[in-house]
Amino acid sequence: MLEVKDLNVFYGAIHALHGVDFEVKKGEIVSLIGANGAGKTTTLHTLSALLKPRSGTIRFLGNDITGQPAERIVKSGLIQVPEGRRVFANLSVRDNLGLGAFTRSDSAGIAADLEKVFERFPRLKERSKQIAGTLSGGEQQMLAIGRALMARPQLLLLDEPSMGLAPLLVREIFAIIGEINRDGTTILLVEQNAHMALSISHRAYVLETGKFVLSGPSKELAASPEVRKAYLGG
Repeated sequence: MLEVKDLNVFYGAIHALHGVDFEVKKGEIVSLIGANGAGKTTTLHTLSALLKPRSGTIRFLGNDITGQPAERIVKSGLIQVPEGRRVFANLSVRDNLGLGAFTRSDSAGIAADLEKVFERFPRLKERSKQIAGTLSGGEQQMLAIGRALMARPQLLLLDEPSMGLAPLLVREIFAIIGEINRDGTTILLVEQNAHMALSISHRAYVLETGKFVLSGPSKELAASPEVRKAYLGG
């Protein structure tokens, strides 16, 4: 579904991603794990066309999307849930969800998808008229995911979905991510909580200072002494 080859990304003179290669197959959850500053969010922002690569190629569903504008990336079905949730704080829950379907014109399909989001996140239905900025952190994360689902993603990019959430809510959010994947959405997950990321994903890549240093099935990486020492607390 997604194939990235020799991706090089710079912030000014800083070389943030060094010739990165990876792929995501249809139906998978693939995790990117690594320390802060390793290049995880940079990778997602480049896929979403929020950053332009200096070189390399990004192919999505067989098409070269390198350098295409962000709105075209969204229309192609590659949708990001950003770090920090980034809900529209002054708008209602329902309006936030409606903005997720901004590129769509199929009103019947949009209405059906809204009901699906409310079925998956009953709390959002209860708070549909509430201003998004007044929601709890966990509810805002649900809203950010629901908003992305309204765009009918084929590949969902999730950037640090557990950030700032209590452990019980983290488990709830990750259970929902698993459900979304089982319902047919492919997922690329960036997550600081390596234990949770490896427990839910099929495969994973380990980023260090802009380079992939390890990759493989998540269960194998979770059992790796190197990964356990660096990311899993022993």
